[in-house]
Amino acid sequence: MENRWIIKSTPSEETIQSLTTAINVSRASAQLLTQRGISEFEKAKLFFRPSLSHLHDPFIMQDMDKAVKRLEQAIGNNESIMVYGDYDVDGTTSVAIVYGFLQQFHSNLSFYIPDRYNEGYGVSRQGIDYAHKTGVSLIICLDCGIKSGELVSYAQTLGIDFIICDHHRPDDTLPTAVAILNPKRLDCPYPYKELSGCGIGFKFLQAFCQRNDLSLEERLYPFLDLVVVSIAADLVSITGENRVMAHFGLKQLNYNPRPGLKALTRIAGFEKELDITNIVFGIGPRINAAGRIAHAHAAVNLLLAHSEAEAEQYAKEINVNNRDRQGYDIHTTKEALAMIEEDETLRLSKSTVLFKSDWHKGVIGIVASRCVEKYYRPTIILTESHEIVSGSARSVPGFDVYEAIAECADLLEQFGGHTYAAGLTLKRENVEAFRERFETIVAQRITAEQLIPQIEIDLKLHLRDINFKFYNIIKQMEPFGPENMRPVFMSEPVYADNVRILKDVHLKMSVFQEGTSYIDAIGFGMSQLHLDKVTEGKPFRICYQIVENNYRGNQTLQLLIKDIKAF
Repeated sequence: MENRWIIKSTPSEETIQSLTTAINVSRASAQLLTQRGISEFEKAKLFFRPSLSHLHDPFIMQDMDKAVKRLEQAIGNNESIMVYGDYDVDGTTSVAIVYGFLQQFHSNLSFYIPDRYNEGYGVSRQGIDYAHKTGVSLIICLDCGIKSGELVSYAQTLGIDFIICDHHRPDDTLPTAVAILNPKRLDCPYPYKELSGCGIGFKFLQAFCQRNDLSLEERLYPFLDLVVVSIAADLVSITGENRVMAHFGLKQLNYNPRPGLKALTRIAGFEKELDITNIVFGIGPRINAAGRIAHAHAAVNLLLAHSEAEAEQYAKEINVNNRDRQGYDIHTTKEALAMIEEDETLRLSKSTVLFKSDWHKGVIGIVASRCVEKYYRPTIILTESHEIVSGSARSVPGFDVYEAIAECADLLEQFGGHTYAAGLTLKRENVEAFRERFETIVAQRITAEQLIPQIEIDLKLHLRDINFKFYNIIKQMEPFGPENMRPVFMSEPVYADNVRILKDVHLKMSVFQEGTSYIDAIGFGMSQLHLDKVTEGKPFRICYQIVENNYRGNQTLQLLIKDIKAF
């Protein structure tokens, strides 16, 4: 399937020129910044010089005052507090930050992560019953709870209060908790809406520190390594507050990480400074693997470990879980793709809904993503556990899979999530009806363009404009991630020389334009698809990212090719 190249809209020439003069950068640099909403000196200063003083006042968030007062009351009365969180990266980092912080002041404390297989996602009756049995009177619920109204009410009958810290979309009717911290509440005036669950936990603790005159630098900021892991792994927008916390979280992670993250970094084989991509593909999957294969308690214990020896033991255990997860992932993906290939109706559909009762529940979200990569359409992978069918949904840019699932609510037991990723449960007898309804909704709403893979290109660039001064501006735009992606450029026409194939699959060459010197370029896995386009001496188009290549101490710039088209 050929990619669509979409060149982002260009701000007005007046705006670009004004910023070029104001901060003394090239026109290309100014265009990159204005595309990201940075159009004047003060905005550029905030962007390039992030500071923790730029974080918003946490008390702007609806119910924050109530949440802090209830926590102060619990600590003052030595109540038993349970920190409750989801079993994914965002949930386990959320639990680790709140539990780890409260340990500094309060000993009557426990944490609880539901079992993915026996309890499922979010707040469970089993978890509430355990809290009641152990004398808990306050549950701080993180990265879940916003759709658990009945269970929160049940907890109240047992004398248990809830403080909910969640970032998922709420229903029209909110749970009757003591406090609900969620910027996506319609009545919440908080100016930044894209916090992770862990980020909301951080804001709660920031408010507690401010109210009680506790040093943020000493008490709270050392937990920013956990916050950046949640931001990266949960794929939330890296703008505004998230960008500030990610910036300082990466510093913490690289120069003074907690023992658990240090052990995980070592066991993942990272030797250079970590960035968002390293967390997404190296750290996050290992933390997730604990809850996918065994129990996420191990992930929280790793993140709370006080010694390197303790952390090393948990890291090894989680790494074994990750290897097992990879095996299930490969096997299930192979079966899922075969089901599509062998069924003409599935091949021609606008969506994919697959069900197999013995698929491993811990990998269905990953498999859904793999199917989207292959067939590029909204996908839901379903499996069965304890006589209930559970599913994970993934979408394509521009299509709101959560809204499509919401229109099938009468066929579901439970659902929740975001625009591009969601979870759901339903009875087995409703699977076929759900598949048909979901396909009808998707077919009616999705556009032909949304079913074609796209590459967003920031701007067209001449190869002569690529130099270290320009690259250093790009470096200062880090950390990269959703809504602040690493820039992608397009150049045309270009020519190739010294073309060669590496390891049978990778395309390596030197590219140039009329009047420019050569610059090295590499396209991973592109030899079979694009070799003929670059070996005939004809011009072609490339889209690419600019990266730094260090070889034996020699630093050069290199193009990381994303796609090639004939000119």
